Amino acid sequence: MSPRIPRRPAVAALGGGHGLAASLEALRRLTNRLTAIVTVADDGGSSGRLREEFDILPPGDLRMALAAMCGDDEVERAWAEVLQSRFRGDGPLGGHSIGNLLIAGLWQEMADPVAGLDMIASLLSVKGRVLPMAAVPLIIEADVIGADPAAPDEVSVVVGQEAVALATGTIREVRLIPPRPPAVVEAIDAVVAADHIVLGPGSWYSSVIPHLLVPDLVEALSDTWATRVLTMNLVPAEDETRGYTASRHLEVLADHAPGLRWDVVVVDPSFADGDPHLERYVGSLGGRLVVADVRMRDRSPRHDPLKLAAIYAEVMDL
Repeated sequence: MSPRIPRRPAVAALGGGHGLAASLEALRRLTNRLTAIVTVADDGGSSGRLREEFDILPPGDLRMALAAMCGDDEVERAWAEVLQSRFRGDGPLGGHSIGNLLIAGLWQEMADPVAGLDMIASLLSVKGRVLPMAAVPLIIEADVIGADPAAPDEVSVVVGQEAVALATGTIREVRLIPPRPPAVVEAIDAVVAADHIVLGPGSWYSSVIPHLLVPDLVEALSDTWATRVLTMNLVPAEDETRGYTASRHLEVLADHAPGLRWDVVVVDPSFADGDPHLERYVGSLGGRLVVADVRMRDRSPRHDPLKLAAIYAEVMDL
């Protein structure tokens, strides 16, 4: 009788940009039952241009997730590099990512964005599935105190993911336009079916918190029996969370999703050190604090996928 192969866990990973990509590169080493649920508010660069020209979901963060979930053999790594490469020059294609154009082209032929992403995932032997978090393109809007240096006490409204990510001053609140956007049904199904859910790391106000502003999605996150894992950033962002402690990051997350509990919070010691309130604050959110070295070996402020994989495996009891 052949030995029984253990069933891999179902994992849903939420976020956007480079932070989500790091989590996905770690998680694909642990399971092939992996679903990326990706923010769709990007309005800069190639994604912004394609979004404006064709009235489509911004493809950039979705492309990065697909590339992160490609495998490790020579062909799969080559495809990942192709997806991420950009056209050179100052012409109409200059700066566009090949992967963005591939996604936009498929969406032109297929009415269902999810079906288009599934086709690309199949073509590239992606280890799992990539889904947008919402069915419509989103705009992030923030109330920022002191965005105008000439009026440091006034509240200004900053509009757009890129503008919010680069905002100076103190962000008081973020919102989505349209408010209460419809979630992608497949994304909700993935959360409901998950054994483990991972949120972050990433730009806190423009990649992480937006997931908690989609009502159906935050309801599914609140009701799930899955283990909810929050992965913290390594350092405060230069602009949107300048000077924030790890505890402050958790506080603003709770402000935008009151009542949402976290079972595990993962933080690098370099960010946990000097924050005496962190463990108590994590406990108030229902979770336990895991302090572990997840930084790249060159000590740059990037998560090491292999170190993250080891921590996720421990948290998931694999």
